[in-house]
Amino acid sequence: MRVLLQAAGLAITLWLAGCASTPGTDAPSPLASDGTGPTPGIAAKTPSGPPVVPSGPLTPITAVHASSRSVAALQPPADLWERIRGGFAMPDIDSDLVRQHEQWYASRPDYMQRMTDRSRKYLFHIVEELEVRGMPSELALLPYIESAFNPQAVSSARAAGMWQFMPATGRDYDLRQNFFRDDRRNVLASTRAALDYLQRLYGMFGDWHLALAAYNWGEGSVGRAIAANKRRGLGTRYVDLNMPAETRNYVPKLLAVKNIISDPDKFRAELPVIENHPYFDVVTVDRDIDIELAAKLADVELADFKALNPQLNRPVILAAGTPQILLPWDNAKVFTRNLAEYSEGRFASWTAWTVPATMSVAEVARRVEMSESELRSVNTIPPRMLIKAGSVLVVPRPPSKQDDVAGHVAQNGQLALAPEVSLRRRVVKAGKRDSVATIARRYRVTAAQVADWNDIAVGARFKAGQSIVVYVPVRAKAARSKSGHRIKQVSSRKKAAPKKRRR
Repeated sequence: MRVLLQAAGLAITLWLAGCASTPGTDAPSPLASDGTGPTPGIAAKTPSGPPVVPSGPLTPITAVHASSRSVAALQPPADLWERIRGGFAMPDIDSDLVRQHEQWYASRPDYMQRMTDRSRKYLFHIVEELEVRGMPSELALLPYIESAFNPQAVSSARAAGMWQFMPATGRDYDLRQNFFRDDRRNVLASTRAALDYLQRLYGMFGDWHLALAAYNWGEGSVGRAIAANKRRGLGTRYVDLNMPAETRNYVPKLLAVKNIISDPDKFRAELPVIENHPYFDVVTVDRDIDIELAAKLADVELADFKALNPQLNRPVILAAGTPQILLPWDNAKVFTRNLAEYSEGRFASWTAWTVPATMSVAEVARRVEMSESELRSVNTIPPRMLIKAGSVLVVPRPPSKQDDVAGHVAQNGQLALAPEVSLRRRVVKAGKRDSVATIARRYRVTAAQVADWNDIAVGARFKAGQSIVVYVPVRAKAARSKSGHRIKQVSSRKKAAPKKRRR
């Protein structure tokens, strides 16, 4: 009986060992940016998944087999900072610049606290994406350097979002930018695009420091700097290249933040607790809905809703253009339940309207029954601008309109503006053969404008002698001298008289 019990105990032990380990040769290596092999400096991680149950007769595990197996942790790290530290894989740089930036961040605890606290909404998702791709977890800290983890950040060069994409680069990586949304600020889309871009740069240079330099300075600039050093027989590492000050400090800043997170006690830094689980969930939106109503149905503050959905430019979510939103994990189910039960009125009080002709803001406001100030505010229209024909605006949704905004408008709508020109009302007499079209050509305006000014159809004809209202630009009066005589304006194309040389 004792022999049977010992045999059963041995079998259970071997079975548990098989469950807690997977053969190292079967674990996929983290992919490089080209997807062809392991990324240097990154240890292969055992993928999560169901336990491996051995089949067939049990055999003892030899020392050779044991050395090739990894033991799965019973519990994942409770703290996300610990998980991030475990994925650090970039080589350090021991330089005065790194130490200077360590001191700069460490001497500003309030700034560090705000920055790290802001990141709690996004870090888990970024770390998950990095681990799936087998990329160093230092890259999860890059938005600290780019934007202080502010998804609404806009640079003087028009880079936007927490990953700071320029408009053209954003379009290269499928980040849609239209009147209703800017995906450079979209948490999911911009993270995907940034990691795609970084993987591509790593594939070009084979070095994460150089990839980061290219992310900041441009791949062409880094390539030319490397080529110049090669011609001079100099090194081609990050620390060897001649770069602008911003790029020279870029990687040292990242490594300084990494060092503080690696050992916060050394720098007397306090990191906010960020639990190792998702902060948000993805929710599908299948109809247009006001942002304020969506936040209310989810039972979240409007500011928190906007922090998770910073790509939204207008007060309404268009389902045809933004079919998904992010909500705090526990509030996602609240939103879904409340949305299904909502019966208090319309979901969207706003809709999109395409401007039929170039108009002033005041004229558009009159047509859509809004105040001029509200129209400017909702659509972000600066003063002294005309709204060009074909532009899309957000306007109040009439009670009779139930249809949601069409997909081609939600996906491609743009607002085009032109400088406002002072117009003067003028009444002219129609000739025998004058029509809306001939008057429009004569005064260089559109037929739609002439029709609108005179409250007639675009294809209408005028009777001879009929009064017609047109608005024409006010011409600048000729300048006069102090004596009152007109001053002849000299064409700018004429050459100026040559200046005398100074001896």
